[in-house]
Amino acid sequence: MILKRPTLWIILLIAAAFALIPAVTGDIALRESLLLGAVYIILASNLNLMIGYTAYVNFGNIAFFGLGGYIGLYVVNTLHWSLWPACLIAGCVVSLLALVLGSGILRLRGAYFALATIGVNEAVKAFVTNFQPFGGASGMYLSFSSFNALGGARHALWLAYFAMIALMALSMILSLVIKRSRFGLGLFAIREDEDAAQVLGVKAPLYKSLTYAASAFIPAMAGTIYFFKNGVILPEQAFDLTLSIEAIVMLMLGGQGTVLGVALGAFAYEQFRGYLLVSSTFSQFQLVVAGILLLLIVLFLPEGFMGWVYRRVPRLRKVIE
Repeated sequence: MILKRPTLWIILLIAAAFALIPAVTGDIALRESLLLGAVYIILASNLNLMIGYTAYVNFGNIAFFGLGGYIGLYVVNTLHWSLWPACLIAGCVVSLLALVLGSGILRLRGAYFALATIGVNEAVKAFVTNFQPFGGASGMYLSFSSFNALGGARHALWLAYFAMIALMALSMILSLVIKRSRFGLGLFAIREDEDAAQVLGVKAPLYKSLTYAASAFIPAMAGTIYFFKNGVILPEQAFDLTLSIEAIVMLMLGGQGTVLGVALGAFAYEQFRGYLLVSSTFSQFQLVVAGILLLLIVLFLPEGFMGWVYRRVPRLRKVIE
């Protein structure tokens, strides 16, 4: 019973803290910092479904975020729909595309699949850059009147923030539900030995395709909210491959295959990244530091922070998943 899992209540407490602290203090800078942290947690948690649960490394997961942003802003800006149905449409369309695409590229394994996901991101980026309804290379700029439906720009930014926190909580709950389900056991069997899992009756192609589609749904919705808040979307920002690589560092840092560990790794990395960007010494070496961090994790802490905690306090494995 998922309601009896302590991890669920920890997730709800984290989401409540994210929502209430900036709202009570009225600290806009803190709100923006936590929003970015929530985006990173969403990206890392959904990437964890592929890497942590099935051992399929997806370098192109940022394509879901960017394409969702484009579809959502097109619906809001051109069709003049509200933000909320635009989010849902973006999530459904991108997830359906991922399902169709996944049924093809998930026949590949290992490095071949990883390379194919990079190709997917670059192909989607090239398509959007040349697709004039999406603004082509110039991107799309949101009309200021689009905020009126949500009570004006100031009110809309707060609503966008709370919606992003809700998606962050949903991402972690989705990870927990899948992990504790029979479907999740099938994914872990694929991770350990896909051929053996199929011999035992696990429908690996179907499981992988559904997981790939599920890992696209919430990031696409988050992309809509994120770029709606920014008021502009450009191909270079929306499909930045660097963010995909950083998301891998986040889940490796926290512990791939865990729920709260990945969220902790994403938040810690966002804070560390923020420090580097404002540092006069390290501002130009952010990606170098990320690369070194990934190398150190792989060499000395392959199970991430949660793996280190579990080795020292095994009982926590049943409490903090």
